[in-house]
Amino acid sequence: MNWLAARHFHGQFILRIEDTDRERSTEASEKSILENLQWLGLDWDEGPDTGGKRGPYRQSERLHLYREILDALIQGGKAYLCYCTAEELEKRRQTQLKQSEQPHYDGRCFKLSDKERKSFEAEGRKPSVRFHVQAESVAFNDLVKSDISVPKDSISDFVIARPDGMPMYNFACVVDDHFMAITHVIRGDDHVSNTPRQILLYQAMGWQTPEFAHIPMILGKDRNRLSKRHGATSVSQFREMGYLPEALVNFLSLLSWSSESGEEILSGDQLIREFSFKKVSRSASVFDTEKLDWMNGVYIREKTDIHTLAKLAVPFFQQAGYPVPNAEEALPVMKVIQNKIEKLSEIGEKARLFFQKTVEPENNEAYDLLKHSDSHAVFQAFLSETEQLSVWNSETFILVMKQVQKKSNVKGKALWMPMRVALTGQMHGPELGPVAEILGLDKCRQLVVQVLG
Repeated sequence: MNWLAARHFHGQFILRIEDTDRERSTEASEKSILENLQWLGLDWDEGPDTGGKRGPYRQSERLHLYREILDALIQGGKAYLCYCTAEELEKRRQTQLKQSEQPHYDGRCFKLSDKERKSFEAEGRKPSVRFHVQAESVAFNDLVKSDISVPKDSISDFVIARPDGMPMYNFACVVDDHFMAITHVIRGDDHVSNTPRQILLYQAMGWQTPEFAHIPMILGKDRNRLSKRHGATSVSQFREMGYLPEALVNFLSLLSWSSESGEEILSGDQLIREFSFKKVSRSASVFDTEKLDWMNGVYIREKTDIHTLAKLAVPFFQQAGYPVPNAEEALPVMKVIQNKIEKLSEIGEKARLFFQKTVEPENNEAYDLLKHSDSHAVFQAFLSETEQLSVWNSETFILVMKQVQKKSNVKGKALWMPMRVALTGQMHGPELGPVAEILGLDKCRQLVVQVLG
């Protein structure tokens, strides 16, 4: 949604790495973010790898800036040091709940004397920093949810920096958004409760508040928030499962937004051109994997750049153990199975017939067909007609089968079906001419000889 909005309004799309959580933030995780966004085609105008005038782009490289703003807020009486321990805070919270009160911070550290501060510090307590809430209420217009107003009693003094000095999300993103000149903040509606706190910080610093748009959360089919129990939830997982990037972008866009045309297969250019906050839904979206599979299948079947498709397919051939080192080797097979798959991960199954050393009939009907006398006549004629051949391709195979028909006096289904089963083991499948060409003359003759035993 951020990317679509930036491109639609001819703005700048800025990539920022929020890595103040030291345990979860690693070089590997950042690399994965960059690679997955690049794979999706969500290009950015500024970021940690490209640079730009609004850097640095990692929060871990902006700590000096947060410290300056924290000091300014404390000196201005808009924030203060809080020495309350996690255990004390939880005890008070439980007491408030028992008294049917909404949990809140009671502000006791706001007016600590120097003596009390020194006493806490002598105990070894390290203070967090809390913002002092003074506004009566906070109101803002959300580009999706319209007017939102939050009364003061819903917001108590909140922590903006941890005892170790690391900034909290609500504080760091406000500082970053201001100095990076962010005009629009588009995020999930689970952040609606954060927005009033951030607006208070903007106001305290005398900064212009950006526009906010809170888009609906994505749910699983059981109407619960999407999580690992519903299956894949990360871009890298969908990539590994064989989804195309353009299909995934199309699908994700329609989870929160709809085209006025009513169409569901939309190119990136069409998504950008038609994007509008007015068309963003207010209701939660359900992640329908079956619909994603269907959409991905459409993109695979309609992909005219078969070379790019073959390149994307190479890892899936190799994962299945097939000797396909590059896109050129994958290309002939992809041309045959392109209309038969919904995900590239299905290549292992759909392409097996091109790499199997022996053929096993898929069912009893196929097995019995190979034993029929007419089938044996077809096989004998095929071996005879191909014995002296030096050229082999799809067209040659069709010409050979015409000669086989004359020589064996077998035609129609009785001619083609046994040959299909002999070469593939299947009663139905892709066009047989291209299959025979990919298998090669020697392999086709070898498989027919095996059937004759």
